[in-house]
Amino acid sequence: MFPNTEAWPDEDTLRPGDQLSIRVLGEPELTSDAYVVDASGSVQVPLAGSVPAAGRTSAQLREELVKRLGERFIRDPQVAVIVTERRRTTFAVEGDVREPGVFEAMPGTSLLTAIAQAKSPTDTASLDEVMIFRVVGGQRMGARFNVDDIRKGLAADPQILPGDTVVVGRSGLKSAWKQFLQAAPAFNLFYIFR
Repeated sequence: MFPNTEAWPDEDTLRPGDQLSIRVLGEPELTSDAYVVDASGSVQVPLAGSVPAAGRTSAQLREELVKRLGERFIRDPQVAVIVTERRRTTFAVEGDVREPGVFEAMPGTSLLTAIAQAKSPTDTASLDEVMIFRVVGGQRMGARFNVDDIRKGLAADPQILPGDTVVVGRSGLKSAWKQFLQAAPAFNLFYIFR
């Protein structure tokens, strides 16, 4: 399991890629609908500089802008910060599933729902070898899960977070058996199994 330090980002929390409208009353050169939280998590605002935004709410960003602008440049600045467009958050499902791909991450997405979005595991999937890879504290980590145990209620269904990668393993034995069955009719032979 992963450390409990990671949680789904709060809906009010700003994330890299979010587009912002920042309005500063009486200051048209600072007012714009084109501000973007950059990949480092900051927003570049004239006179205020690079302002950390990711992980903060728009109200907290507004307070920081009021503080920075009011310290040296504007007397009693009136600032409004509005999120105009949210960056889509995604996760990936790879491995032995019917339709691997990248899917939109939503609050409440669990491992079972993530696999279901990839149209379920194939017949040769190894359901006791399902991995979730996640970046925790800047370090890439992985955890192994048994989907059969989760389905039976013997293990918790872990939450999928933005940026996660789910990898469903392949069973070598199931795969070999399926290949044999596909080839057997072509041979038109009977085999004795002991």
